[in-house]
Amino acid sequence: MLKEITGKTPKSLGYYFPAEWSRHRATWLSWPHKEASWPGKIDAIFPVYAEFVKALASGEQVHINVNDQAMKHFATEQLQAVGANLEAIHFHFFPTNDAWCRDHGPAFVINPEAEAPKAIVKWNYNAWGGKYPPYDLDNQIPVRIAEYLDLPLFRPDIIMEGGAVDFNGEGTVLTTTSCLLNPNRNPHLSQEQIEWYLAEYYGIEQVLWLEEGIAGDDTDGHVDDIARFVNSHTVVAVVEHNSTDENYAPLQNNLKKLSKMRLLNGKLLDVIELPMPEPVVYQGMRLPASYANFYIANAVVVVPTYRCQQDDQALEILQKCFPERRIIGLDCTDIIWGLGAFHCLSQQEPEVV
Repeated sequence: MLKEITGKTPKSLGYYFPAEWSRHRATWLSWPHKEASWPGKIDAIFPVYAEFVKALASGEQVHINVNDQAMKHFATEQLQAVGANLEAIHFHFFPTNDAWCRDHGPAFVINPEAEAPKAIVKWNYNAWGGKYPPYDLDNQIPVRIAEYLDLPLFRPDIIMEGGAVDFNGEGTVLTTTSCLLNPNRNPHLSQEQIEWYLAEYYGIEQVLWLEEGIAGDDTDGHVDDIARFVNSHTVVAVVEHNSTDENYAPLQNNLKKLSKMRLLNGKLLDVIELPMPEPVVYQGMRLPASYANFYIANAVVVVPTYRCQQDDQALEILQKCFPERRIIGLDCTDIIWGLGAFHCLSQQEPEVV
């Protein structure tokens, strides 16, 4: 039975959204199946997606939403083919429209002192401004998971996507004006009102705003393609070194903004530059390829790679950022045709300790 909390916000009850590097109980995924997201190429993504699941299952439980028994059977075959630890992988018949669990999945907030130490925030989801209907099944995933886990549920009743926000676990969230202030999300809300929702439902104290995202990004500029916290005071920011590239100016602008940002303690952010890969173009379309779309799991950090010379440099930089975790680069050249990578596909469930 669903336990909805009304009249109070997570923050007022002491809940907050932990940093991604905090220990996970599990990772949640939605198995890819929408051919329109990878037109002419969906079959090519399954071996790499299965390797992604295998990497996650080496250090935590993995929960995968599937539409039916046939999809579960197909997914199991793919996972067996790469030698994934099936004992750590659990399937749920929670039907989806698409695979982007970062954006349609639940936002888990925690308060170790509360009677219910974990809860779910169910943001509304409209497929990045109504671009890809239908999305009715995706919009219900947080409710299905809250029922399954028997967790309390908060409903802010505004549009929000997990890829639009990144957290340092100590009161700060990083986001972009190009996405959260886009009129295709919450046209009735001002920037100040959106900041209130971020503070009250994610349990944070400070919003740091960047501007534009990268070329080819159909989300209107998700932050998880441009800048990510790697610890409470350090951000990796993607930069384009080719001054003639269309990403050069917006990424330089974001870098300049980051260099002036201060955290709650008054200290400047530490900023580490992460290169952009060579442009990935398919059927004449520039794709949103970025090394920033990595996913931090308990044992590993899974990083998208793109068959270019910058791959090794990016992996080396991120290994220094996460010395306690194994960095795994997986070829994302086919997956990025869906306009997202590993962070877009996953949502962490924190462990309460």
